[in-house]
Amino acid sequence: MDLSLFLQYGSVVLILVVLEGLLSADNALVLAVMAKSLPKEQQKQALNIGLAFAFAFRIGAIFIISFLFNVWQVQAAGAAYLIFLAIKHFIKNDHKEKKVKEKSFKGVVTQIAFADIAFAIDSILAAVALVIALPATSFGHIGGIDTAQFIVIVLGALAGLIIIRFASALFIRLLTERPSLESAAMLIVGWVGVKLAVHTLAHDAVHLIPHSFVEGPIWNSIFWVVMISLAVGGWFYSGSKQKETPLHNETTANITE
Repeated sequence: MDLSLFLQYGSVVLILVVLEGLLSADNALVLAVMAKSLPKEQQKQALNIGLAFAFAFRIGAIFIISFLFNVWQVQAAGAAYLIFLAIKHFIKNDHKEKKVKEKSFKGVVTQIAFADIAFAIDSILAAVALVIALPATSFGHIGGIDTAQFIVIVLGALAGLIIIRFASALFIRLLTERPSLESAAMLIVGWVGVKLAVHTLAHDAVHLIPHSFVEGPIWNSIFWVVMISLAVGGWFYSGSKQKETPLHNETTANITE
């Protein structure tokens, strides 16, 4: 591989690591929200299994990428599922059911696996769209993709998986320390579902939205402005709720005395 080709591939690897990091933040948050419903001793195990699923689905997706280009229904189902989770959370809150119901470990792992499939497709399709423009090399092909391009995609996927593992653990800690942050997290989960839905509508088989819009700066700016606004707003809201709680407890104690 000559120097110019090496520089081209190297620059794309750096861009892809950043891109996969951003995409993996979505995946990590969804994993954290799902795993948080388990007892504390099972959360780490669920995250590790989720990480293994994420790795397997991403590597599998690279090998069958030509097939995945035609399967928009999986991404659509993933989008619908994430939106459903968000709506379900707020419907429960409206009924003010404060009972904490621990879900079964098997059920949570199944949910994580389903979400990972949708995220794997989204992640690998984004990576392929970025890498496919790179010049071919003389290293042969793997899974219908140039070997050098395949290696770049795998490196991006590995970077994303590392971010998922550490970010999901961080998100669980934040959700535990600030329980009221969970509502903002569920809004973000629903918004990620909207993002997957938009990508589905831009699929060649559906084509209700042009690819240029989905991949362009307008939609990406809208997505990240809303995403960051929900995160920042949720953080400050959860902080104010935490400050109110001790005061409320003190007032209750005084009344009791």
